[in-house]
Amino acid sequence: MVLIISGIGTLIFIYAGGYLQGDPRIGRFYVMILIFMAAMLGVVLADSLLLLFVFWELTSISSFLLIGFNHESEQSRRSAQQALLVTGSGGLALLAGLILLATAGGSWQISVLLHQQTAVTTSPLYLPALILILLGAFTKSAQFPFHFWLPNAMAAPTPVSAYLHSATMVKAGVYLLARLHPVLGGTGEWFYGLVIVGGITAVLGGYLSWWQTDLKRIMAYSTVSALGVLVLLLGIGTKIAVEAAMLFLLVHSLYKGGLFMAAGAIDHETGTRNVRRLAGLARQMPFVFVGITLASLSMAGIPPLLGFIGKELIYEATLEPETAVWQLLLTALALLTNIFLVAASGVIVIKPFLGQPNEDTVQPHHPAGLSLWLGPLLLGLLSLGLGLFSNSTLVAKWLLQPAATAVYGHDLVLKLGLWHGLTPMLLLSGVTIAAGAGVWWLHERWRQGVMAVDAALAPRLGPEALYDRGFDGLLRLADWLTVRVQDGFLRHYLLWIVGTTVVLVGTALLRGKTAVMPSQDLIPGPNEILLTLVILGAAWMVVQADSRLAAVAGLGVIGYSMALIFILYGAPDLAMTQFSVETLTVILFVLVLYKLPTFETKDSTPTRLRNVVVSLLVGAMMTGLVLAANAIPASTHVTDFYSENSYVLAKGHNIVNVILVDFRGLDTMVEITVLSVAAVGVYALIHTRKQQQETAVEERRSES
Repeated sequence: MVLIISGIGTLIFIYAGGYLQGDPRIGRFYVMILIFMAAMLGVVLADSLLLLFVFWELTSISSFLLIGFNHESEQSRRSAQQALLVTGSGGLALLAGLILLATAGGSWQISVLLHQQTAVTTSPLYLPALILILLGAFTKSAQFPFHFWLPNAMAAPTPVSAYLHSATMVKAGVYLLARLHPVLGGTGEWFYGLVIVGGITAVLGGYLSWWQTDLKRIMAYSTVSALGVLVLLLGIGTKIAVEAAMLFLLVHSLYKGGLFMAAGAIDHETGTRNVRRLAGLARQMPFVFVGITLASLSMAGIPPLLGFIGKELIYEATLEPETAVWQLLLTALALLTNIFLVAASGVIVIKPFLGQPNEDTVQPHHPAGLSLWLGPLLLGLLSLGLGLFSNSTLVAKWLLQPAATAVYGHDLVLKLGLWHGLTPMLLLSGVTIAAGAGVWWLHERWRQGVMAVDAALAPRLGPEALYDRGFDGLLRLADWLTVRVQDGFLRHYLLWIVGTTVVLVGTALLRGKTAVMPSQDLIPGPNEILLTLVILGAAWMVVQADSRLAAVAGLGVIGYSMALIFILYGAPDLAMTQFSVETLTVILFVLVLYKLPTFETKDSTPTRLRNVVVSLLVGAMMTGLVLAANAIPASTHVTDFYSENSYVLAKGHNIVNVILVDFRGLDTMVEITVLSVAAVGVYALIHTRKQQQETAVEERRSES
């Protein structure tokens, strides 16, 4: 994965220089693509589940920026939003699944979890963890029914499509499934989940690819199909299936990166990607023609390209299950998928490059530059070279065998080759090529009918239509909720906040049964009883006062009484802080509130009764929290550590000061920074107000 990300990424950098030449935003593009590359490398190199998730989400955010690179276009903005919502929602499910996986396996480290398969698969958390992780992987890798976001993401510039949506980001979900195969695989739930979803995605993506007219959409749907094949193979999970998955992962990255870059070169030089308006490009764009031809042959599985070997391994994997029913079903899925991909390969190459131009044909404005054809040509030649030398030490032993071993969970020996004799796989390859050629021959006749059916059904029954209706419903729900919750009254906001807190915390306290009756040492003394009565009296004064100043005075009495309680319990530093804060608060309140008018109306009796009930519930909740905390045995090792090390390590006698300045100095620095930023903001507002007043005075003087 690192080789794919960095290798193809290098070619994308060269390609983008020519594709975006003269674009003033090219610097921004390079920053975004570097952020994405770093995030993707983080995903595949992270050993911590949490770190993997952080990089996972960073790929979603950076891809959102890249898909919406042409932000002036409404289609680009919509596609970027759609990709972010679909993959981001899956990311939330993934986070929950990773937490359950770590809980079941007893570790957050992937290297440790790989040896905990028995503990994980026998845990009651296995099924919910598997479902959530699969949701995250399926949304990222555009599996059915989440596949619709990937073709729409073709609104991005072609360098983005060639990198994110063929070789890297969409492979993140496949990578995650492969990485966790040793710990999550081997169960019926894993098999049925991946085989069913992967099989549907593979056939559906292949079917949707061959009748498209836009080059990038053809390639996008064929990418969806290839991702479905990878998920299907990982679901089968046998030795041959894992080998086929790792080989096809490489095969697809090579040919699809080349295809997308070639499509971008065509669009850049002709101004269109419509295959109906392209013909005779082989002479005008010879290097692009060679690159896209080799890539298409690899996608079609034609020997001696590496794609041919990958296709034979896929057929071998589908023929491996013990039951004849599964052999027939899986082989039929693979055969149908590959037939569609052969037809799509023909649509990409034959007419645009070998067809006869006519009056409707668009011709290139000028020859493609080196940066535009270098990537497709190199990747195409690499597919050819790796196919010819597939059984070499470099390809089989050093490149693919370690990857397959890591996914399979046991050592294996990978042997590749172009010729294995007359085998059922070779027969299936011949059938695939012949049937695919037939579909391509008939695709112009069938295209109109298929497009008409799609236009009639997709807006009503397609997953994207369901997404749109769900999104619209979510916006309506948000409008309804906002009107009722965000009404502009602070008291209502506080009511919602404390009410929600009471429900959640109170439920946890009642279910946990941690609240206990006060023990003998919690019975208050005379001083505490007196202060409690003072606090209750001041609280009653606050809620009954007709004057804001009287209410402020009552709040001050409550604060000073709390400071006295701190003194009684031997916390003079807290008492000093409380005295300072209360004094400052009372002064500020008096300075601000005395200018406001007196109360004109009071709440109605039902409203006041509601507030009383809520207040009593909050008080009961806080009492329960105090009792629950008191029931938990206090751990003194932290106190002992600070007592023993405050002077030794920080040379300070005041333990509280040492904690603030040294042991949690970074936190204190951030707090100071926040206060400083707030102060600057307040100063800026005051200064702006002063300038506005001075400007108004000057304008009045000039008018007079």
